Amino acid sequence: MFSFRKLHAQCSFFLLKPCQNPRLQSTKSATKFARKATLKEAQAALLEYLHSTRSLNFLDADNMCRNSPSFIQDLLAKTHSHTPHVNTKRCISRYLRYHPINEFEPFFESAGLSPSEYAPLLPPHMIYLNDDVLLMENHQTLCNFGVPRTKMGRVFKLAPQVFRYKPGILISKLQEYEKLGVSRKTLINVVASNPCILVGGVDFDFVKVVEMLKSVIGKDCDWIGEHLLINKDCCNWRVMFHVLILLSRVFNEKQLGDLITRNPGLIFEESGSCVLSLIGFLLKFGLSVNRVCVMLQEFPEIRVVKFLSNLRLCFLFLTEIEMEASEIGRILQSHCLVLGSFTIKRTITLLTNLNVGKKRMCRVVKDDPLVMERWALGRRIEPLVNSYLEFESRALKKEFMLSLGYEENSKAMNESIKLFRGRGAELQERLEFIVNAGLDYEVVCKMIRESPRILSQTTDRINMKIESLVNEGYAMSDLASFPSFLSYSAQRVKLRFSMYNWLKKHGAAEAGLALSTIIACSDKAFEKMYVNRHPSGLQVWRDLKAQISSMA
Repeated sequence: MFSFRKLHAQCSFFLLKPCQNPRLQSTKSATKFARKATLKEAQAALLEYLHSTRSLNFLDADNMCRNSPSFIQDLLAKTHSHTPHVNTKRCISRYLRYHPINEFEPFFESAGLSPSEYAPLLPPHMIYLNDDVLLMENHQTLCNFGVPRTKMGRVFKLAPQVFRYKPGILISKLQEYEKLGVSRKTLINVVASNPCILVGGVDFDFVKVVEMLKSVIGKDCDWIGEHLLINKDCCNWRVMFHVLILLSRVFNEKQLGDLITRNPGLIFEESGSCVLSLIGFLLKFGLSVNRVCVMLQEFPEIRVVKFLSNLRLCFLFLTEIEMEASEIGRILQSHCLVLGSFTIKRTITLLTNLNVGKKRMCRVVKDDPLVMERWALGRRIEPLVNSYLEFESRALKKEFMLSLGYEENSKAMNESIKLFRGRGAELQERLEFIVNAGLDYEVVCKMIRESPRILSQTTDRINMKIESLVNEGYAMSDLASFPSFLSYSAQRVKLRFSMYNWLKKHGAAEAGLALSTIIACSDKAFEKMYVNRHPSGLQVWRDLKAQISSMA
């Protein structure tokens, strides 16, 4: 009998477990094993060449073979010994017999440098390591002292002059530090991460830093090397020592020890200059020394340089939304720990996404500064809900528009309400101002329906444009026939009237032109129709433009 259950089980096997094909898994395992075997044979061939043929120290040769994967891969590619059914070791040995390699390449790579980092360090006229006697002697001195071969890369990168010392100088520098009380383990870690202490004379600031850290932490400073790796360049031990002195004046030994143990970046990031900048930034905004101390004790798990950058971005944001300096200081004083813990979005992005203006943004932040945390990079932003004042203003606008003769909720009303700028009470005030200037109420209502934008200006601007209109000899009835006149900028109005008066004076334009004819056309059309009527018209036009622009 046909069984659906059996068929379902067979289908599930093929559909749900395609990767459990025993043959496929066997092929993958075999390929992986073959790659490992090829790599081991290549390393063995290179080790035999470097140690037996080139007479390099066995430990150096072994380190070069084990820790230079890029060089090994290039060697395999050149000899084609990575292909199946090829004796990799014999193939590479034959290649090395007739093709000498640049031994500095695997040497630098095994020290922890990438090909792009060690390229500038390669000697131009040398390929054999034993030919550079000073390099190998100083390298061996560091190895014998305890610096791991694989961590020698930063010494080559930050302090290459160390490998040019004459015999005995390098070991004497190391012993000098030991005599001053720096333990060998601490010295090994510091040299591997920040080798500049070996350049020049004894760095007594480094010794002072180690002594001070020992006294406040109560144990040896073997751990400082790993924290120095965050610095791309050599440490400035003098700055670090001054930072420790500064902190020791406001914290007792136990507090300072706990602070450094919990957040070593305070003194190690950029040699402590970051925390100095942070303290200065906070003091500038009115934080007391005690408040700064509390802030450092509660410092979040974030790099100091990033924390300071976040604080500055928040300050820039508050400045760009035109918040008062006193309010900015108050917010930074009370919420600096939170504001430094996230990266705020750009101001223009926030204004656009929140669909608000700078004034409302200021009110929102003043009411609840922690709202800025919701505007961090990577977080989705929702437009702010309209406040009661905005609802009230919109209701007044709607009431005002109904009084103008608009039909409630009509398309014309919804389109016009978007063009009005200002609160509802301000719109009524502007309408009454135009009426008081000498026009009938019904006429002004009709003007507004035809050109709603005329009420998007303050009464001062409206007054200035009406005065310029009257001064040019036009009546208020001319404004009724061309209400858009009030929407144009004061500069445009002044420029057109000035040019028109000049043309009339020189007989190039007739008197009594309509307002719309003078103002509404584009500059290009105005030049073509009127300015070019007089030979000097274009030059006068340009001069007037420059004069009026400079006065703006």
